Amino acid sequence: MKKITLKDLPDIIPIFPLSGGVLMPCGRLPLNIFEPRYLDMVRYTLKHNTLIGMIQPKDGNHGNTCPDLYPCGCAGRVTSFSETEDERMLITLTGVCRFEYKEDATLEEDQEFRQARVNWAPFANDLEICRDYIKDRDSLLKTLRSYLNVCEMFPDWDMICYAPDLDLINSLAMVCPFDNAEKQALLEAKDLSQRAEILNALMAMSLAEYGAEEKEKH
Repeated sequence: MKKITLKDLPDIIPIFPLSGGVLMPCGRLPLNIFEPRYLDMVRYTLKHNTLIGMIQPKDGNHGNTCPDLYPCGCAGRVTSFSETEDERMLITLTGVCRFEYKEDATLEEDQEFRQARVNWAPFANDLEICRDYIKDRDSLLKTLRSYLNVCEMFPDWDMICYAPDLDLINSLAMVCPFDNAEKQALLEAKDLSQRAEILNALMAMSLAEYGAEEKEKH
């Protein structure tokens, strides 16, 4: 497969504002699409072989049909796709590159989904093969085990232990129940190592808060 460069990335992409819907470079995000405008967006994306930009609305924009957005999102390519009998679409996006949101773009006739002008340059390193690594994986796994127990999440621990650093950090950053601002901080981390450090800190903070709450109960 041809290596993707900045020149291959379009200046305008469809965007999907979704609270908590964070996609990481090389990460995989399953989506259940049912709103008519986003069904149209997926069809447009498949027809034009373009990307979908996942980006979070800023806090306080819930219910707004055109919410203000965080300044950074991540674009992904549709890598799996199926239609259901009740006219939903089940897709998986695989993260390609983060982008800087600049402004909304003019829509084509009859389009109801948003498109945006974006700048890829600040995140050009996302297109390189990831050679970064977690500096203290043992510490992260120790914190993670305690955090998962508190959250009553019980995944396959052997799978976690043997997962490559990139897959592990991306998956945790996307699925852990952090708030929007915390997920945004993970997305905007400069590299995988910094993302792991932020992830470890967020889990440790949650554990400290849980410990304080338990003390109050007793």
